[in-house]
Amino acid sequence: MEIPRGYGREDIKARRQIIKDFYAVWIAQHPEKKVWNKSLKAFILVKFQSINETVGHAAVSFESTSAVMHLTEILENASISEKWSVKHNDKNQKPYSKMYLLRWKTYRLIVGLQKTTGEYVQYYVGSQ
Repeated sequence: MEIPRGYGREDIKARRQIIKDFYAVWIAQHPEKKVWNKSLKAFILVKFQSINETVGHAAVSFESTSAVMHLTEILENASISEKWSVKHNDKNQKPYSKMYLLRWKTYRLIVGLQKTTGEYVQYYVGSQ
């Protein structure tokens, strides 16, 4: 599958679809929707919001869309780089008590620590 490299509306639309299609296959291969992360020593879950955030942000560039294609490796191998408190005025971050930036190779992974369950949830994956 060829990922469009341009920045036009059609290229971004095509990348969004590529990411959605990738997640559909990934979820079929990972029915529990989680991967063990070595650095956090915990599972990172992929939820509907994970996909929405990633589709919205990673589709903007070829590099970030390409990063999504390495989702499993990133979820497994990314190491904690930073952590911070959530943005209180951001409705997408409201369910989380902390946010973590993890890095692996040239990739970034943002994970939220869910308040109610104590689970780590993928928030975003993309390039540096």
